[in-house]
Amino acid sequence: MIESTEIVEKMTYNLIDLNRKDYLKNNNLNKNDIKKLVDKAYETQNLAEKELMFLLEQPLRHLGYLLKKADQKREEVFSDEVHLRAIIEFSNYCRQNCYYCGLRKDNQNIERYQLKKEEIIESAESAAKIGYKTVVLQSGEDEYPAQEIAEIIKEIKKRTSMAVTLSLGERDFGAYKLWREAGADRYLLKHETADKKLYYKYHPGMSFENRIESLKYLKNLGYQIGSGVIIGLPGQTKKILAEDLLLLKELDIDMMGAGPFIPHQQTPLKDFRRGTVEMTLKFNSLCRLLMPLVHIPATTALGTIDVQGRQKALKAGANVVMPNVTASSYREKYQIYPDKICISEDAGDCRQCIGSIINSLGRYVSQNAGHSLKI
Repeated sequence: MIESTEIVEKMTYNLIDLNRKDYLKNNNLNKNDIKKLVDKAYETQNLAEKELMFLLEQPLRHLGYLLKKADQKREEVFSDEVHLRAIIEFSNYCRQNCYYCGLRKDNQNIERYQLKKEEIIESAESAAKIGYKTVVLQSGEDEYPAQEIAEIIKEIKKRTSMAVTLSLGERDFGAYKLWREAGADRYLLKHETADKKLYYKYHPGMSFENRIESLKYLKNLGYQIGSGVIIGLPGQTKKILAEDLLLLKELDIDMMGAGPFIPHQQTPLKDFRRGTVEMTLKFNSLCRLLMPLVHIPATTALGTIDVQGRQKALKAGANVVMPNVTASSYREKYQIYPDKICISEDAGDCRQCIGSIINSLGRYVSQNAGHSLKI
């Protein structure tokens, strides 16, 4: 059973305060050391856990140099290209009961849907026609037949030149292999939190070890792998976020997605505070410095809690945007979190809008698939 909001938040804030006092006591760092640590990260791509904790603890007003260096590293590696990934949310069925997700199995106040094979393929074709170079097939942990997904991948590859990313949660290892052989290029499987206690608390019946093993197996199959975290998950500390960064580096990921926690009213975490733009930007910037070649999206969740959220992320190390091209009649039914932006926009209008945002920052939409630079 989850503790009350008041108790958990009090425990969390006390732990954060203890982490900070212990760190400062043992390391004698202060805000004058920020530049030194940022420069170290920029030049060596390495920081110790407690150094990461120290930077994550600082208010954003003291971290202008961090954001500046992250943006500089982004430009150094990717120039001014921004890669677009077209998301098709083809099913909102889910067998899991994650405490933070509106698609959770026990949510009875949601109209479930599942697109047919041809609908998915046609949506991908339409995305290709308006300029997308990558399609992301995303769903809850559905029981959509693995063989049908393989056929969808093959047909998309046959009809378009797009890269195919899968974001389907945990499936059996045989399915991963089947989809890779069908032509899938990438797999996105967020680990959500590096802290095992928090992971097990919010993912009933799931295994942290299996999630990490899945990522490793996917990489061995030749997928470009993506992972990521929820920023502001109740109980999360600066120490845990530092562990997240180090785990992402250890996994040698190709893409990292970090968006703020947004409470959904049909979940057990409905009464908790949402994550912040500030912490999301700090985390993304540190990720850019520690893992320069990684693709980092300016998430829709960030744009949902701040009208300028995606722009801020693009100026703090991000180089990817992932617009939704799912038919508008289905989008409002796929709500991991509430009040998601761009629910009613036509896919073509959305493509034009995001292109304008990117151009306003002096960037341009890439004309290639944006494969991992590690290949």
